[in-house]
Amino acid sequence: MTYNYDAIVIGSGHAGCEAALALARMNNKTMLLTLNLDSIAFLACNPSIGGTAKGHLVCEIDALGGQMGINADKTTIQRRMLNSSKGPAVWSLRAQADKVMYHTEMKKVLENTPNLFVKQGEAKDILIKNKKVVGVKTVQGDTYNAKAVVVCTGVYLKSDVIIGKVRQNIGPNGFAPANHLTKSLKKLGLTIRRFKTGTPVRVHSDSINYSVLDEQCGEDNIQTFSFMTKTPPKNAIKCYLTYTNEQTHKLILDNLDKAPMYNGEIVSEGPRYCPSIESKVVRFSDKNQHQLFLEPEALSTKEVYVQGFSTSMPTYLQHEMVKSVKGLENAFIMRDAYAIEYDCIDSLQLYPTLQYKELDGLYFAGQVNGTSGYEEAAAQGLIAGINASQYINNKEPFVLKRNEAYIGVLIDDLTTKGTNEPYRMMTSRAEYRLQLRQDNADLRLTERGYEIGLVTKQRYNVFKKRVNLINKLKAELKTLCSPKQVADMFNEKGETLPKVGITLKDILKRSNIFIEDLVKYFPEYSKYPYNVLKEIETEVKYEGYLAKQNIQIEQSKKQETTNLPDGLDYSKIKGLRIEAQQKLNNVKPLTLGQASRISGVSPADIAVLTVYLKTLKD
Repeated sequence: MTYNYDAIVIGSGHAGCEAALALARMNNKTMLLTLNLDSIAFLACNPSIGGTAKGHLVCEIDALGGQMGINADKTTIQRRMLNSSKGPAVWSLRAQADKVMYHTEMKKVLENTPNLFVKQGEAKDILIKNKKVVGVKTVQGDTYNAKAVVVCTGVYLKSDVIIGKVRQNIGPNGFAPANHLTKSLKKLGLTIRRFKTGTPVRVHSDSINYSVLDEQCGEDNIQTFSFMTKTPPKNAIKCYLTYTNEQTHKLILDNLDKAPMYNGEIVSEGPRYCPSIESKVVRFSDKNQHQLFLEPEALSTKEVYVQGFSTSMPTYLQHEMVKSVKGLENAFIMRDAYAIEYDCIDSLQLYPTLQYKELDGLYFAGQVNGTSGYEEAAAQGLIAGINASQYINNKEPFVLKRNEAYIGVLIDDLTTKGTNEPYRMMTSRAEYRLQLRQDNADLRLTERGYEIGLVTKQRYNVFKKRVNLINKLKAELKTLCSPKQVADMFNEKGETLPKVGITLKDILKRSNIFIEDLVKYFPEYSKYPYNVLKEIETEVKYEGYLAKQNIQIEQSKKQETTNLPDGLDYSKIKGLRIEAQQKLNNVKPLTLGQASRISGVSPADIAVLTVYLKTLKD
C-alpha cells in the first residue's frame, strides 16, 4: 500500500512527539510512525522532567508552543527548584512525573490532534529522489510518500541491552529494537556511531525501610513548567535519600572483572555526567559514599527508582549491592538495572535547522544525534518539526541563537562542536545564562513561536496579559516613598534608612529586601501574580549584570550576522592552518560566529577568514 503525507516522523519518544505535534499544529498532514504505541513518550529511565539546565529547556519548549511542559505539569507528583540557594540564572525546576500518566496523557494529545496520524510500524528505508526526501518504506512493506522526514529513533537503533554476560537485542524496557533503518542511513552517507547509556534498578516500595532514610519533600510556591498551567500541581509523594558505603564499594571493586564496562563487553561511549555506580566508585576512589535518591515511579505502582545506582553488573551482584545500602537491606528488585548500546549519527553532519546537509527534507532529532535526556530530545524534536514545516511550505528556516535560548546553545553545540559522548545540557554551557532564565522563557520566545504559527491565539493572549502586567508593575515601581513610609521595613530587614524619598525600585535593589517584603508592607501589590513579581525582582536586582551581558551580546552579533559563502573551499584560503581547513570543510559553518566556535579553529584563523571575506567584497 502507498499513502501520502506532508511529513513523516519516525519514532514516538520525546523528540518524535514534539516534532509530530509541531508539524501537525502548523497545518501539515503528518504521520507519526512508532515501533510500539505503548512506548509513546515512555520515560525509560528516571520518571522525572527538568533538572539543572533541563528545566530551562522545558520552559523554552513550552514558550514556543510545545507540549512537554504542559504534560509534565499535568502529571507531576513531586516538584522542587534545584539550586535555589544560588542565583536565578541556575535555578532549575525538576518534577517527578507519574510514569504511567505521562505516557497516557501524551498519547491522548497525539491522538486528538488534527492533521496527525499515529501508526505502529517499523521504518526500513528513507526514500530519496534527486537529493530530496520523498518518503519512507516500512518493514511491513508499506510506502509512505512525504516531502519531509524527521528521524527520532532514540536509543532503539540496533539496540542491545547488557546485564553481566547477557546481551539481548532489545530496546528499553523490553520493547522491540529498530534493526533495519541503520543500513538505510549508511547508504545515505551518514556516519554511524555507537553510544551507551543505562538505567538503575527498581525496587518494591514495601520492601524499603523508610524509617532510617532522609525525607526529600517537594516545594509548593515555585513556578510551573508551562505558562499555561493555571493550577500548580500538588506534591503527592515523598522521595528519600540514602548512600552507598564501603561495603557497597568493596563489592564493586572486588568484581570489576564481571562489570561489562570494565571487562571489554561494552566499548561504546557512555554519558560522562550520568555514570554507572561502578564508574563512580572507580573514578572517585577517595569518596566513601555516593548519594542515592529513592523516587516513586507512579501513583499506580509500587516500583521505586533508585537514582544514582545505574549498573550493568550481573543480577546476583546487583542483588548484593542493593542490600548493602542503608534502608535497602531487605529490598526486592522488581526490574534489574541494565546498560544499553545503540546506533546514532554524527551531529556535525547537520545544519543548525537539524536538516542533514546532503539531502533536502531529512531531519534528525533526539538521542539519534548523540544527546542524552528527555528534555534535550524534546527540544530538538520541536526545532526539527518546525523546520520541516518551514521547508515543506517554502518558508525561512527557524534557528535560535546562543543568546536567545538554551535550545540555541544545545543545537549550536551539536552542529558546530559535535560530541564524542552522550551530550547533556548544563547551565555552564550557556555563556549568557543570566539572560536565559526559566522565568523569562516566554518573554524571549513566545512572540517568535506566534510568528511562525505554532503558538496558539489562546497562549498568545496569556502571554500578552503577563507582559502588560510586568510593564504596569515596572511603572508602579517608580513610585516615590518617604523615609517614614519605609521605616518599619528597613528596621526589620537591617537596612540603613534613607534620608530622602526613595522609589520602590531602589528599595528592591537593597540586598536584604525582596519582593515578598514589598508585598508585605505594600499589600496593594499582592494583586500581581507571583511569576510577575519574581520576574520584576530578578530584573531589578540583576539590572547591572544584565546590562553588561547585553553589551556582550551586541558585540558578538557582528560575527553571528556575517554569513559565509555556500560551498566555500577552505583548503584554498591562504593563511588558514591545515587543521582549521579540515574542520571548516567538515562542519561547513553558516556564519563567522559559528566558525569561531568550532573546536580546532583559533582566533588567528578567524582573523584570516575576516580578511578573506573583505577581499570578496572588494
